[in-house]
Amino acid sequence: MRVKRYVVDSMPDALQKIRTDLGKDAVILNTKEIRTGGFLGMFGKKKIEVIAAIDASNAKPAPVQQKVAPQPPVQTKLSNQVAQIKTNYQSDFPDVPDVLAQVAMKSEPVAVTAAPQQVKAMNSAVHQAYSPNTVQSSAKASVKDEQVMDELKQMKEMMKKLTQANDGDKLPESLQKLEQRLYDQEVNPTLVRQIMDDVMADFQLADEPVTEEAAHQLVRSKLGEIFQTDHSKHISTQTRVVHFVGPTGVGKTTTIAKLAAEQVLKYHRKVGFITSDTYRIAAIEQLKTYATILNVPLEVVFSPQDLTKAFQNLAHCDIIFMDTAGRNFRNEMYVSELNSLLKTQGSSETILVLSLTTKYRDLRAITNNFSKFKLDKVLFTKMDETDSYGAILNVVHEFSLKLSYVTTGQSVPDDIAEMNEWQIIDLLLEEPRS
Repeated sequence: MRVKRYVVDSMPDALQKIRTDLGKDAVILNTKEIRTGGFLGMFGKKKIEVIAAIDASNAKPAPVQQKVAPQPPVQTKLSNQVAQIKTNYQSDFPDVPDVLAQVAMKSEPVAVTAAPQQVKAMNSAVHQAYSPNTVQSSAKASVKDEQVMDELKQMKEMMKKLTQANDGDKLPESLQKLEQRLYDQEVNPTLVRQIMDDVMADFQLADEPVTEEAAHQLVRSKLGEIFQTDHSKHISTQTRVVHFVGPTGVGKTTTIAKLAAEQVLKYHRKVGFITSDTYRIAAIEQLKTYATILNVPLEVVFSPQDLTKAFQNLAHCDIIFMDTAGRNFRNEMYVSELNSLLKTQGSSETILVLSLTTKYRDLRAITNNFSKFKLDKVLFTKMDETDSYGAILNVVHEFSLKLSYVTTGQSVPDDIAEMNEWQIIDLLLEEPRS
């Protein structure tokens, strides 16, 4: 028994090769459609796999007693057994359409003259070539190949869509420069894209060309809307208590001294200090030094229960600045303790103090943690120590906080001023310094 496999482009090609190699007495056992070549199962060419077989002893003269039995029944029996074998070990791939088999039969019929013993030998050989274990392993491999092929197709479609989206959303050169400047200033990429989309929509609505000057003015206007420029930044005259909260090392105590000097020297208000920062070494002494210079009273509280007495002692003051301890903002115990210290009577403001030298990922986590204290404004320190100002825009946009003051040095009371959002916008959009 000889079993041979052919991979051809069409069924007529297979028949020609089978007749050449195995002769006219060969039997076609199975056909299926496969793919060859390509990359990782993709872009392969469609081929037809044909399995044919012939008995090696079929060329010898048939025994005389074979004439007793009519030839057609033997052929019919053999065809039925071959069909049964094909049914038992059918491939997962679809068979070649019947029309090809019909064409092949018309062009040249395949003669079968095998005896029953030959049929039995043929069945044994086919069982060995197409055992259940072999077919099962091939089926599993085919399923894995199909899964990998489907995943690659999905990746290809996704990359195609991304490429088309990038090509379709390409900004004019003037807007590309502004977009890159915002990225360089570490503005949130999602916010940058939103601004650029709004600007492009405005240009399309107005049906005007995107010039460099017009693009700059429109982006500047969009940034101004985010900063909410219509609110007051300084401390209200109606405010009785101002709480300063924030992480360690941002300069809360020095900032309080600067604002207290402004209230005393510029607005001629009576100022009082309360500090709960009893954890840091010399923290009380630092604020006491400022209190002595400004001639303002100072109260130290060690627990929320001490607050009532401290407010009674400072009842004659127009405004009270409360310095809280700068500790790990991830400590839930500290958060709970600070929350109890911020419960005061009368009109109050809570200002979050952040350093511009802190990376935005930490600024975001800090602001998110302190936002449960009903923050009113945000104050940025150490602006003189950085040239990246995107964090200001990110915090204001994401947490809807109002701007207040910004510090630019250690000198008291000079290095503090109300935040000028238009100055920040110009810093965000200005040409990078060489």
